[in-house]
Amino acid sequence: MSEQKFHLTAGAGKGRLDLFVLEHLEGLSRAQAQKLIRAGRVLVNGRIEKAGFRFKGGERVEISLPPSEEVSVEPEDIELEIVYEDEDLAVINKAAGMVVHPGAGNRGGTLVNALLARYPELAEMMDDPETGDRLGIVHRLDRGTSGLMVAARKKTSLMALMSQFRERSVDKRYLALLEKRPESNTGLVDAPIARHPRQRKRMSVQRRGKPAQTEFEVLDDNFQGDRALVQLKLLTGRTHQIRVHMAFIGCPVVGDAVYGYRKQRVRLKRQFLHASELAFDHPATGERMRFESELPVGLRAVMEKLR
Repeated sequence: MSEQKFHLTAGAGKGRLDLFVLEHLEGLSRAQAQKLIRAGRVLVNGRIEKAGFRFKGGERVEISLPPSEEVSVEPEDIELEIVYEDEDLAVINKAAGMVVHPGAGNRGGTLVNALLARYPELAEMMDDPETGDRLGIVHRLDRGTSGLMVAARKKTSLMALMSQFRERSVDKRYLALLEKRPESNTGLVDAPIARHPRQRKRMSVQRRGKPAQTEFEVLDDNFQGDRALVQLKLLTGRTHQIRVHMAFIGCPVVGDAVYGYRKQRVRLKRQFLHASELAFDHPATGERMRFESELPVGLRAVMEKLR
C-alpha cells in the first residue's frame, strides 16, 4: 500500500499537536502519534514542530503515513450460522468471540475468512479500490457481541446496503442486560462519541464527537441487584455506541470489562449484548426484509441465575 497523506486545518482551539493527530487518525496510540511527529511526517504550515506545539488556530497540518503492512486474507472453512442467503447477500448470526475482519493480532479465524471460503466470488472485490478492504462486510459487531449481520456478495449489493446504513433506513435492535435499571422505562441517549483522548482503543462521550443516538426500552427488571434487560435501537452507528452510552447513563452492560465495572459482578467471558433484530431493503428487489435472533443459550442461562 502506498504512502497516505492527509491535509487538515486546525480549529480555533489551543490544543497540542500530538493530541490533534490522535483526534484525526483512528487507531493510533499517543506514542505512535509522537513518533510520527519526531520522524517529520507531521508538518504545521510546512514546518516540522514538536509534539507539544500548541495551535493558535487556522494552521495547515499535513500528515504523511508510511505504507502499511498488507494483510493477506485467506479463505478458511469455519462453520457459520447462515440465517438467509441469496445471490446478492447473506445474513449471518455471528457468534460471540468471532472477530469480523482480519487485522493486527487477528490474521485468521475471522468472519471474513469464513465468508471467503463460503462465497469465493468475494475475492473479486479485493482488486476494487472502492470495496477491496471490506470484502462484503457492510457493518460490524464487536468481538464480544453476538447476533445478526448482513454481508454483501456483489459490489452493487454492498454499495446499496452501505447507502441504507448511511441514510439510517436500516433498523438495528439489540438486547442487553444492564448492571443497573435506567431511571425511565424508555428513553433516548443523545450524546456525541469520539475516540478517547488517552486510551486509543476506547471510545467516550465528548462534546466534539460525532452525533450518536440510542433509544432504549426496559423489557424486564425482575433480576438481582437492580439489573434490567433492555431493548436498544441504534439511530446512528458509532464504534462501541451501545456500550459507551449505557455506561454514560450509569447503567453499563453486564460483562463489559472495558466500559463497565473494573471488577465484574457477573462471571461472563463476553458482554451481555446481542444483535436481535435486523431489517433492511433488499438491494436488488427493494423488498423489506426483517430477521430476528433469539438470545444465545448461555445468555439465557445467565438471566435465570440472576432471577
